[in-house]
Amino acid sequence: MDYKVALAWSIPIGLGIVAFGCAIALGKAVTAAMEATSRQPEASMKILINMLVGCALIEALTIYALFLSLQLSAKL
Repeated sequence: MDYKVALAWSIPIGLGIVAFGCAIALGKAVTAAMEATSRQPEASMKILINMLVGCALIEALTIYALFLSLQLSAKL
């Protein structure tokens, strides 16, 4: 198998796996933040800020994977 064929198959599959993993992580983060807010409404701003920072880091992983896939697809 040529390396171009391997890249053509693995890039979309890898992006799908990354997107699925990030979606699960974001769902868990938001769920935990909503549960924490319901337990302690007075701490909602601290919980929201921490959740947003965590979600930004999770999204950064997705953007890094997209950038890497674009770099690899340039070799096709």
